[in-house]
Order: sequence, then structure tokens, then C-alpha cells
Amino acid sequence: MSKQRPVIAVLVGSLSKDSINRKLARALEKLAGQRAEFRFVRMDDLPVYNRDMDSSYPPAYNRLKEDIHSADAVLFVTPENNRSVPSVLKNAIDIASRPWGTNSFAGKPGAVIGASTGAISTALAQQHLRNICVFVDVYMLAQPEAFVRYHDGLIAEDASVTDDSVREFLSKFVDSYLAWVARLSN
Repeated sequence: MSKQRPVIAVLVGSLSKDSINRKLARALEKLAGQRAEFRFVRMDDLPVYNRDMDSSYPPAYNRLKEDIHSADAVLFVTPENNRSVPSVLKNAIDIASRPWGTNSFAGKPGAVIGASTGAISTALAQQHLRNICVFVDVYMLAQPEAFVRYHDGLIAEDASVTDDSVREFLSKFVDSYLAWVARLSN
């Protein structure tokens, strides 16, 4: 990292207009303030990965790869679908890590967090994502783990967290993540 303020590629694993994970990502961005630049990576226009396209990636694939490659670090903010990673997120990871030898994730510091209304939140999706990230060479922050149990009103329209204990926890998560990014970028 050549600058004080790291650029974070944010991959939100939901395409929903009212995604609670997008709200969570915006809250993290607000908590980070001027300490980092969050760049939300577009994934809604990506054709399903097909290795037959490795020799001639479509423009949306190239844009995704560049968005991740040009960032200092990655942050995955993901829901859980059927006890695993949502397909849009897995597709983006497959695209950005291919073709062989052009992995846009290689060597980047990363972290995962997620929100759900369910009791175990996004624990299983996060574990699956961590396994994937080992292979694509993302150095994942191990602690703190962050599974946010979401309820209406937890994150206000202005991206502020309304619950003091959750805001404090998320602030510590952001602090730990930014310290991780700085540590691995030196």
C-alpha cells in the first residue's frame, strides 16, 4: 500500500435493492470514516463464469478483475443462502481469480462479515468463504469474527448504527480490519 488511506474493494453478496448486507457495508464505511476508501464492486451484470471465456473475457469480467486488482484489500459482506455463499459472490470470486495466473485477489488482506435475521446469522457462509479465500490467496482476518443479527431499525437511513453495543462491536471490527490491512500492506 503506497498511501495512508487504503482502498477497500467491497463485495456485497446480495443484489437486493434493500439488502441488509449492503446497509451493513455502508455502516462499516461510515465507521471507517476517512481512514479508508470503500469502493463497492459491481456484480449485478456478470455472466456466469465459464472457462471457455478465459481467452476473451467480456468487459464486465475485466472491470471486476481491475476493481479488485487495483484495491489494497477486500471486504466481503455477505448474507447466507442455503447455508453457504450466495451464487453472485461465488461467481465474482471465480471470475476475478481466473484465468489461471491472473488472480486479482492474490496476496490481498481481507475480512468477512455478514448480517441475517436468523439466530446463527451468516456463520456457515462465512466459513465457506474463508475456505474459498485460502485457495484464492486472500489473507483473511481471523478475529474478531462478526455475525450480525439484524433487526429492523438497526441501521438508519444515514448508515449509522442505532444500537450502542452493536456500533461498539462494529467499530472494533473496523479498527481490527484496518490494522490488519496496514500490517499486511507494509
